[in-house]
Amino acid sequence: MCSGRAPLRLQLSVHFEKRVTLSEPTTAPVKIAVPSNIDMIALVGDRDSLLRVVEEAVPGADILVRGNRISVTGAEAPFAVSVLTELIALVERGQALSPEQVQRTVGMLRNGSAESGERPAEVLTLNIVSSRGRTVRPKTVNQKRYVDAIDAHTITFGIGPAGTGKTYLAMAKAVQALQAKQVTRIILTRPAVEAGERLGYLPGTLYEKIDPYLRPLYDALHDMLDPDAVPRLMQTGTIEVAPLAYMRGRTLNDAFIILDEAQNTSPEQMKMFLTRLGFGSKVVVTGDVTQVDLPSGTRSGLRVVREILDGIDDVHFSQLTSVDVVRHRLVGDIVDAYARWDEAHGPGSDTANSNGGPRGRSRR
Repeated sequence: MCSGRAPLRLQLSVHFEKRVTLSEPTTAPVKIAVPSNIDMIALVGDRDSLLRVVEEAVPGADILVRGNRISVTGAEAPFAVSVLTELIALVERGQALSPEQVQRTVGMLRNGSAESGERPAEVLTLNIVSSRGRTVRPKTVNQKRYVDAIDAHTITFGIGPAGTGKTYLAMAKAVQALQAKQVTRIILTRPAVEAGERLGYLPGTLYEKIDPYLRPLYDALHDMLDPDAVPRLMQTGTIEVAPLAYMRGRTLNDAFIILDEAQNTSPEQMKMFLTRLGFGSKVVVTGDVTQVDLPSGTRSGLRVVREILDGIDDVHFSQLTSVDVVRHRLVGDIVDAYARWDEAHGPGSDTANSNGGPRGRSRR
């Protein structure tokens, strides 16, 4: 593998020396002429670092770079060409490629995103909100579908394991809606349920007592807004963060409302929350049904709400999986390992109860 550094000014073209399909192995070279506006170092990486990520992720392809021409051979040559084409599109759209983006591009193509009409280049360049040089974007196809569903529906449920961006993306959409003046306030709430531990009586004022439960929401806000603006917006009521119990009796108009950790609501609490919806508002409910911390014998409202609301117009359920985990790679592996263990041993062999009780402290 070698890489030239003198970019020629040519149009993008892919030349197949014989007709191939993604499933048909080939040994004939497939050639790509990279467009003239593409910096080859931005595409292949310093010392070909990004190109090596592609070769490791697509071991059935051999990639040779000379100038701005790329030649691909091997059984997975057509697939490697698809990956390189998406990476070229990302660079053309101004994205600075990283090994993570390369790996996510390969993963999306392997999972059939192209067949479903969703190109990785479109997913990875969808900007939701930007702050202090950072931009929040979906990183997987399911995350993009979740974001699109929030735009298209009044009530959206984001259900999936830890690390899939359920709450973070919902917060980004809330900030985007506020900045676009689609809503006049953001309301963030979650049930104050302990995660398998007894914290005792906390000292301080009411807000100091509930602060540990709401801290993840504050952290996300500070990521997406100027830290100096957050206290001001909270003081004026433009942003409200409160425990779920404080929602009772209210009608929430012109608001973007997020219920986080919804697996820790009872069916009655879920009904109470959903019926707070007023005119001009959006609701996003997020949770993970495998991490229920309710007392034994209490059913999870998130586990039953899909059956209850099935068929109701303008309500959407987005399902995220371990493939959508955007934390450390091991988080997705851990989620899959627990799912396999539950499938093999059955729900009655851990601490879960049949009504949706707690599933063990190790799930946190």
